[in-house]
Amino acid sequence: MKKRFLLVVLLILSLTGFTQAETLVVNAGDGNLNEVIGADTLADGTQAHDMYQLVTLDMTYKFTAPITPKGDITIVGVLDPTTLRPPCIQPAVLPDASIPDIMLSMTVNGSQAMLENLYLLALATNNTANGAGTAIMVTANEVDITVENCVFDGWLGFGIGYNGNWCDFFINGCDFRNFVHPNQHYVGEVIRNTWPNEAYTDTLIMTNNTMFCVNGYAAAPVTKFYETYFEFVGNKVLWTFKNPMFIFNVTNAKINNNDFYGTYVGGVDTNENPWWDNLWEPDTTYGVIALQPLSEANAKLFLPGDSLNPDILALAEAARTVEVKDNICFWPEAVTDFWDSWNATEANTVITPDFISERTQAMFADDATWPNLVDSDNSILDPGYMATLDNDVLNGTIGNDIGILSYFEQIRSGTALTDVWGYGITQVSGETDWVPEWPLPEASVLPTTVREEGTARPDQFALANAYPNPFNPSTTIEYMLNTDGITSLSVYNVLGRNIMTLVDREYQNAGLYKRSVSMTGFTSGMYFVVLEHAGDRAIQKIMLLK
Repeated sequence: MKKRFLLVVLLILSLTGFTQAETLVVNAGDGNLNEVIGADTLADGTQAHDMYQLVTLDMTYKFTAPITPKGDITIVGVLDPTTLRPPCIQPAVLPDASIPDIMLSMTVNGSQAMLENLYLLALATNNTANGAGTAIMVTANEVDITVENCVFDGWLGFGIGYNGNWCDFFINGCDFRNFVHPNQHYVGEVIRNTWPNEAYTDTLIMTNNTMFCVNGYAAAPVTKFYETYFEFVGNKVLWTFKNPMFIFNVTNAKINNNDFYGTYVGGVDTNENPWWDNLWEPDTTYGVIALQPLSEANAKLFLPGDSLNPDILALAEAARTVEVKDNICFWPEAVTDFWDSWNATEANTVITPDFISERTQAMFADDATWPNLVDSDNSILDPGYMATLDNDVLNGTIGNDIGILSYFEQIRSGTALTDVWGYGITQVSGETDWVPEWPLPEASVLPTTVREEGTARPDQFALANAYPNPFNPSTTIEYMLNTDGITSLSVYNVLGRNIMTLVDREYQNAGLYKRSVSMTGFTSGMYFVVLEHAGDRAIQKIMLLK
């Protein structure tokens, strides 16, 4: 019996990638976070721990230079059990009055990083931010980045930037807010394949995130280079100045069940048309969803076995598989009226966006050339939850928050210098015990991204990360079933024993489900949630901390 338990444990550990390692608990008073982690080394110079647990909630953690791990790293915040406030990390002001530009720098090929339950603030203790600030920068190849339940606030460069090749990104349940540079509208981006040495991307999966008031792209994995897989599902993209996605040469993608509201407000002006937003082939229209035919180089990467075939371009286009389903998109009347007024009076007119650009619509309609491009059940529809937020975003509040319409006028007339736009813009005070406002100012208005149980048919079988995690004593498990069938959901300890059955061989229809788990009476430590359904299995780690 003990041997069978051991085999189960080894299976679970191998499937989750878990390795036994001690966790270093870090308090905000222990010193600058980059210095604490940088000094945590063994005699041979390797990293002593690969997991760092942040537990301080009444003051912020500081960094004076990038956290640069020597290998894999996990940084996990312990949430307030009542309010779910996460620990906050922010830059310190350096002796020369400058602000560090990067929080986490991944420089080791093949390494992995996981960030969970954290508030990543770009503003330093003097309430200013680095103009090129980036929360996570990846310069190595084949790096895996997982980010769960984190807030990215005020980053003027990128939330996540990368120029390493063949990296993977998994971003779930995060909030990206107020990424607004005062005079550069092409930065302030959630995730970007960036310069120099723009990179080939392996996988980017973004699910159940909120992007609220960002200048640039919510997702820009593809510029001129190839990407293996792109998934953008269940996200809310609410108010952007530029186009929310730069994905024109994707070959395998799902863009489903998203809300796009007030996006691409800046349009494309006479100086930009037909520049960057249509990099290869000039278009007369622009869209939230905008695809183009592949380059020959990307076609060969997509179908390497046919790279010498003279019909490689046609073969590649026929093999592209892209879904755009069940999305809603809307521009409030204040924006459309503003566009009309601007174009009627100004020489520097703007081309305003459609949801799907005309070129892309033609590609989806051409089943002979693109048989696997599918769009369905997309709507131009007001989601109904933004009305109480719109006025502040459109018109500003106080100080240099002038609202997106006045910011538009400054950008398009070439006068932008110091003003910004956004919502509930964070203001840092100088007190030692200062922490960001919590809950987020918009939290009471924006609905959860998880749909009602069983009401939607997901595109995949998946076990979402528990929330919160780590937890004490309760957490919530969410899972997606893309088929009907017998379902089991259980919790195992590290000895491979089933200690709790949440769903016991129930027949469940395709849909989204969630179950609460209370582990009162159990000891602190690592446990495993196992979901089984119709022959599929998914496993994830959860951590009970008391």
